[in-house]
Amino acid sequence: MIKIKDLSISFSGKDLFTDVNIHLNPKEKIGLIGRNGAGKSTFLNLLLGRIEPDTGEVELARNYQIGFLEQHIKFSNPTIIEEVTSILPEERIYEAWKGEKILNGLGFSESEILQDPNLFSGGYQVKINLAKLLLLEPNLLLLDEPTNYLDIHSIKWLRKFLKDWPNEIILITHDRNFMDSIITHTLNIHRGNFRKIEGNTKKIKEQISLEEEIFEKTRVNEEKEREKTQAWINRFKAKASQATRAQSKQKMLDKHEVHKKLDTIANLNFKFNYLEYGSKQNLMKVNDLSFGYTKDKMLFKNLGFTVQKGDKICVIGKNGKGKSTLLKLLSEDIAPDSGEINIHEKVKIGYFGQMNIDRLNSKNTIYQEIQSVDPQIIETQVRRTCAHMMFPGTLSNKPISVLSGGEKSRVMLGKILLNPVNLLFLDEPTNHLDMESTETLMEAVKQFEGSVIMVTHDEYFLNKIANKLIVYDEGRVFNYNGTYKEFQKKIGWKDI
Repeated sequence: MIKIKDLSISFSGKDLFTDVNIHLNPKEKIGLIGRNGAGKSTFLNLLLGRIEPDTGEVELARNYQIGFLEQHIKFSNPTIIEEVTSILPEERIYEAWKGEKILNGLGFSESEILQDPNLFSGGYQVKINLAKLLLLEPNLLLLDEPTNYLDIHSIKWLRKFLKDWPNEIILITHDRNFMDSIITHTLNIHRGNFRKIEGNTKKIKEQISLEEEIFEKTRVNEEKEREKTQAWINRFKAKASQATRAQSKQKMLDKHEVHKKLDTIANLNFKFNYLEYGSKQNLMKVNDLSFGYTKDKMLFKNLGFTVQKGDKICVIGKNGKGKSTLLKLLSEDIAPDSGEINIHEKVKIGYFGQMNIDRLNSKNTIYQEIQSVDPQIIETQVRRTCAHMMFPGTLSNKPISVLSGGEKSRVMLGKILLNPVNLLFLDEPTNHLDMESTETLMEAVKQFEGSVIMVTHDEYFLNKIANKLIVYDEGRVFNYNGTYKEFQKKIGWKDI
């Protein structure tokens, strides 16, 4: 159990939150929500004792252990299974089998867990850290975006694991469905205030929205009454017969609290810039496509599909099978071993990928990086795009080098927006975005008049957007002409 008493913290003289009082009770599973910059990560660091509050304290029950999903990667053992089980104390060594079970659930094969963890990609290395944390079995799990880098199968496994978890959880994730399927309570950081309720994220958001709507109506009515009273005072204060009454009214008015209008909360606000596709032909036709990084390990063979106007095609399957590679092939970043990719001459592609984020120029400011798309674009248009990506005014002068993963993702989206396109390639675009930004992005993809090929593991996204699928399953790759719901009903996953 955790008691948080009168907790306050500020940065650069600005209060982040003040006088926070919360109890985390046994077996509670809490979804921590709030906009970017609200203080979610700061709150976790306070719980972990990594930073000190200005005032107040965090009280833990005796011998209470907190486990945190580390993004920092540092391995010191020769195999994955040895790395994961290295966290077991001597009296629990016999539980090494649990580590194998967790690794299997997260998508590692029997042969992979015997390999060097340093040979795996960054996403897989984060999964190794997640396995270590789950095997540790602390009293409280602190999970910050645990589904990033997980595929659909691993997410399903993790959801069940956390639902069955017997102790406490504090979970941050952009995946609202994942969060709501696990949590018993929601803790919302909103306008510097903390509120914890029993129930899911929708319940607390609707509650706050209603309260703020009532507050604004009340504020407007009070302002009208105030103006009306002030007008009466101004009119009669100079008249001897009404001067005393006017003076009394003025004193009452001065004592009455004036409610300020609530600040507008910044929100991702955009739609993709559509370039009219003036042809009745397919945008793209792929014939007999084959590719492998080595001859003995082909990622796919003889893949064929077409992209028609308005298609929303989602690429799905386990990690490490070649989904991102497919987008690189389609964008002609790499060449196939065999087969043809025919792209119509009127197609203009916008490409959002995790590798593209890594290629942002760290020496540029946000403004300079977005402007680099086309130096001829006028300043007001660049500034407007920066504002749509939640970098208004002087915030656009922040250097790329200091940005978080979510902020870098928004910069990449901004760069795509400045170029009109009719075909979008999106590689796990929701990673690092907050819940609200994820929902805004989904709506923008839905409303885009052009075609989309998107790699995603988010089943909510899949159900809302996909009209076709490219499926990696059971060692093969095939296209399915239908929705994700239809795929699950008629074919279903074989890789489980």
